[in-house]
Amino acid sequence: MDWSKYKDEIIELSKTQGSPRIFKHLKDNYPDEDWPRSGERKIRKILSREVRNNTFDDVLEEGKFDPHNNWSYGWLKTKDASIFIKNQNGEDRIPFEELREDFISEMKSYSPSFKKIKRGKINDPHCLVLDIADLHIGKYASESETGEEYNSDIAIQRALEGVAGILEKTSGFPFDQIVFVIGNDVLHVDTPRNTTTKGTHQDVDGMWYENYVRARKLYIGIIESLLEIADVHVVHCPSNHDYVTGFMLADSVASFFSKCKNITFNVSMAHRKYYKYGSNLMGFSHGDGSKMEQLPMLMANESKKLWSETDFRYIYLHHIHHKDQVKFRSGKDYHGVTVEYLRSPSASDSWHHIHGFQHAPKGIEAFVHHKEFGQVSRISHLFK
Repeated sequence: MDWSKYKDEIIELSKTQGSPRIFKHLKDNYPDEDWPRSGERKIRKILSREVRNNTFDDVLEEGKFDPHNNWSYGWLKTKDASIFIKNQNGEDRIPFEELREDFISEMKSYSPSFKKIKRGKINDPHCLVLDIADLHIGKYASESETGEEYNSDIAIQRALEGVAGILEKTSGFPFDQIVFVIGNDVLHVDTPRNTTTKGTHQDVDGMWYENYVRARKLYIGIIESLLEIADVHVVHCPSNHDYVTGFMLADSVASFFSKCKNITFNVSMAHRKYYKYGSNLMGFSHGDGSKMEQLPMLMANESKKLWSETDFRYIYLHHIHHKDQVKFRSGKDYHGVTVEYLRSPSASDSWHHIHGFQHAPKGIEAFVHHKEFGQVSRISHLFK
């Protein structure tokens, strides 16, 4: 078939849509055409070829990149191309830690200043654990196929609605601490090719960079609202859909609030993180790594001091989008660890629908911990 007659339309659509939706648009609007099954791949080739209109050598010459000079990396951007270049004759690369420190130093000049909030003493204090699990901003689901509609707008609306609902339902508790858990597949894809970190192709809504910016604004807005209630500790859980961009998102949020004395962050790439609140030890992980039965002993070994200082221990997991709860006992050595999977607010896309992974309740969950008596309440905000 002749793809050239659709070239201009494909390029225009690519400004707001990925190749799956572009291909669907073409099939819906031109049903008489004999569309091949490999249409999405063809669309990606057309778009890739368009980006390469200017030859690599011409762009290099325009940027005056001399490989004999002492530089390691370069990123040349023009109206027609964006090229990342490595010079093998240059110096060794700069360690990430050094780049990060430079970035934070620079951000401190631009990030907003926050006046430290002085809070009064709270009698009978509690901690709120607020965990938006597997939001998948950028996921696309068609109601005509799956029975459920889902896109970036719905994802963000559910996050905002869920947080507001949780805060309303817990308004009677006196909080002196909020643990806000971020990450956990907040972004649906991790590459410009609309794939997860490992390369699994996804049905998407919107461009990856647009969804990244929207996720950052969402997190910043939620954290600012939480600060009105109590001091906030932010925990990032690295995850399989957005292992790279999820970390960068968490790091950018931490940099934005670098001048705020009422927030602490744990946004490292550690797959399991721990936090102590009074007699509570809480663990957080995405849930796609270690087996569930391994987690209690991992907690005991990875947080020995905190383990010895606490009586109530909990591990909150994500990834599987539905509720699963198991109680571990280990004889006289341990009092116990509750390991729990959390619900997700995201709908089932085409792949999950085909394989029957559907119809679990969708929601955002939170947990209230008493400083002395452990988890005393769980709250769910469910979506129809």
